Amino acid sequence: MKEQEKKKLLTQEDIMRLLDSCYGKCLHGVPKVSSSVESMANDYLTKYPTKEEACKAMLRNQIAKCTTSGFVTGFGGIITMPVTLPANVGSVLYVQMRMIACVAYMNGYELNSDQTQTFIYACLAGVAVNELIKQAGIKFGIKFANGLIKKIPGKVLTKINQKVGFRFITKFGTKGIVNLGKMLPGVGAVVGGSLDLVETKIIANRAYKWFLEGDFTDEKTTEEVIVDVDVTDFEDALSEE
Repeated sequence: MKEQEKKKLLTQEDIMRLLDSCYGKCLHGVPKVSSSVESMANDYLTKYPTKEEACKAMLRNQIAKCTTSGFVTGFGGIITMPVTLPANVGSVLYVQMRMIACVAYMNGYELNSDQTQTFIYACLAGVAVNELIKQAGIKFGIKFANGLIKKIPGKVLTKINQKVGFRFITKFGTKGIVNLGKMLPGVGAVVGGSLDLVETKIIANRAYKWFLEGDFTDEKTTEEVIVDVDVTDFEDALSEE
């Protein structure tokens, strides 16, 4: 019994393999399920007059997508992950990461760079990065210029990834199962959906603040930059690739 328990424990390496696998799927898309991040971003950019409007519209749809139980259930069965997770957890993680990567791409970040990839992981996990950047001797004002990200050394990226790993190990629990009531029979989908909505809105606002506004400060803002989702957003999410 103890051996079985040990096998269920998530390690730092497991988390990074999970995130790396998810990131690859985000960049290239999943056949017959979703397009690449680049394609999704360009689609929104052609539909809206400004980058800000395109970004907000995309974020609203992804928030809706994460809280649409039918979509999430169907999505999760197709996206296989290197670490065993409930189907809805894997699909929500994928949509949230893809959402962040899309904001980054819209604002000129190179998705194939280690720095951008690490920042996207940190945004997903809610890990503060500005103090670690300052410790590396990189000075920036209120706004963090896109070009500065290339100057962040590998040792800082390693520290950020370690924090990301620890955060997800805590989130997923010692047995690799999200301990937010998502697996409760009957009410699991409802509870999970409401929690996904709150979490995804927080991540969406953080992604907008970091990658569009260039504000990586740790201060929490009370004003939301993303408009609340409505019924039409859910319809758009279901019809979108």
